[in-house]
Amino acid sequence: MNYLSPGVYVEEVPSAEKPIAGVGTSTAGFIGVIPDSVAIPGAAVTGEVVGTGDGTRTIFDLKKYPVVTTAGKFAVRVAGTAVTGVTLTNVRATSKANLTFATAPAASAEIVIDYSMGASFAPVAAATPVLCTNFSQFTKAFGDFSSDDGQRRLAHAVYGFFNNGGTRCYVIRETSIGAIATSALGKLAAIDEIAIVAAPGITDAGARSAIIQHCEVATKDRFAILDGPATVTAFTPTALSPPANTTYGAFYFPWLKVADPVTKLANPTGDGLLAVPPSGHIAGIYARVDTQRGVHKAPANEVVFGAVDLSYAISKADQNGLNPTGINCIRDLNGNIRVWGARTIGGDANADFKYINVRRLFLFLRESIDEGTQWAVFEPNSPQLWQKIKRNITAFLTNVWRDGALFGDTAKDAFYVKCDEETNPPETRALGQVITEVGVAVVRPAEFVVFRLGQWSKPSN
Repeated sequence: MNYLSPGVYVEEVPSAEKPIAGVGTSTAGFIGVIPDSVAIPGAAVTGEVVGTGDGTRTIFDLKKYPVVTTAGKFAVRVAGTAVTGVTLTNVRATSKANLTFATAPAASAEIVIDYSMGASFAPVAAATPVLCTNFSQFTKAFGDFSSDDGQRRLAHAVYGFFNNGGTRCYVIRETSIGAIATSALGKLAAIDEIAIVAAPGITDAGARSAIIQHCEVATKDRFAILDGPATVTAFTPTALSPPANTTYGAFYFPWLKVADPVTKLANPTGDGLLAVPPSGHIAGIYARVDTQRGVHKAPANEVVFGAVDLSYAISKADQNGLNPTGINCIRDLNGNIRVWGARTIGGDANADFKYINVRRLFLFLRESIDEGTQWAVFEPNSPQLWQKIKRNITAFLTNVWRDGALFGDTAKDAFYVKCDEETNPPETRALGQVITEVGVAVVRPAEFVVFRLGQWSKPSN
């Protein structure tokens, strides 16, 4: 008590009574391999008649198309014959493009242009994490959809992340795959709120291993989403080559087919679809499920928004050979593209942590309790402190149980918290440590629903 004057005092409330708040679970960290300059195609013109020659005029307006850059690819035909010595300029600075001929086209000759506007875009410096809360912020830092494989895979991943429910992600680019391990992951490690890590389209074994080590060893509080190969010769674990077993990551196959504006510009008569890695869309589904149901709900049996088709059709028989090893299939079921797997990499070999939601729930609980009990540092290591820690963790886990994340009819059945003289003997206290033991009963997904059907005859009267 703090005495202000005789007979007047104020009772101080210790800071240790602050309740534990759950940490975020769906902020993603995306890594891409992008060059220092990418080509961003614009509007395409095919067979556009821009005028007729008169034998004297050399400059013709392209009145419909504003100038984006003079870097666009174009070809000109005069009277059906391709000609050279033509430049694309904007000589009158009217925000309209102009064709300038070295030699004036012959009188009455029809002039036709095939043109694809383009712009060179310089993304942010390599090894610079950028927070994006919408796709427009991504395009300002890394460019819109382009013809560069690395950039457009990352762009579609981030777009798919937001389209499927994601709200926050940090994006970092490198110029080589090797820099993922030596540079990018170190930069992301310093950002505490990241809970999911992916490198869309990167199937290099070394990069995958580095990402898993980042989640499992370096940070111990993150989960990796990895992509299967773009093309395969068979639907077997050997052909798909997943990384070594880990409970800190998940592996998805096949790639998704999505609408891509650049593909459509390049081939206006085609379907405009592009195969892209699924990890960005899957990360968005993780975020969507976390928000709508909670981290304890498996991110499966969920529609992949924005996916039009799949690069491979997976049958039930195919999946039966992949699911036990932790290869999560994405399937077309009744006209919907759905995630149809919820295993960590290794599947059945991972015992208690073979399910994605079980591992992510433990990451959530551990990180929440760790951050929520930081007030205990430098407090007197006494029974009073032990009771405060136990009370705070119990209150937090009770809320988690009420949300349906823990199994049990009562809170006592669902978890226990032990922080007393048994967990904190004199030798432990002498080291400046306070140890709390927490046990929880988790809810596992109903991966296989079994129906038992029977027939019986109605007894005669």
